[in-house]
Amino acid sequence: MKKVTVSILVGLAKFFSGATVRWVDCQPDTCQRIYFANHTSHVDALILWASLPRRIRNVTRPVAAKDYWDGGPIRRYIASVFNACLIDRNEVSRRNSPVDMLLQEMGDKFSLIIFPEGGRSPDGELGTFKSGLFYLGKKRPDLELVPVFLDNMNRVMPKGEVLPLPLLTSISIGAPIWLEPGEGKTEFLERARHSILKLKES
Repeated sequence: MKKVTVSILVGLAKFFSGATVRWVDCQPDTCQRIYFANHTSHVDALILWASLPRRIRNVTRPVAAKDYWDGGPIRRYIASVFNACLIDRNEVSRRNSPVDMLLQEMGDKFSLIIFPEGGRSPDGELGTFKSGLFYLGKKRPDLELVPVFLDNMNRVMPKGEVLPLPLLTSISIGAPIWLEPGEGKTEFLERARHSILKLKES
């Protein structure tokens, strides 16, 4: 049953987003990666996940807000279908960091889709990154950290809308980066943020 639902969700996500995907100095690969993207819509994770080639999609788990995707049986079922890792944003703290949980969920098989801003941008501009991406890279230096720019996604499902609106969007997936030896948190997060802005400008 879930395989059928996956096919339906992927088809609907592609229909409503009309997303075109371009790989910029990066190739589709099933190696373990952290795809990190800008965040402007509730459907960002679903559309990015659905736009990946099937062999990659099968080993990629979006990280999403529990308060949204746990809000009713339909959303919970959809989140289970695309194998999301749900984070309770209200319980995130220094003592209760989701980083270790995410690394455990990844194991030695899965990749993740994350949104380093921590929440949706109200105006579409790329905000400041929270520290999670830095600590993921620090604890798993072998992981490829792959920037992704989602363009026009905020208009697919504007704030306050219940259903998505058909629209043409684009997804740019850039060259992997890694945490450099001795690189500080602030420096790294700004470099990671800039790697998405470069995709926006290219």
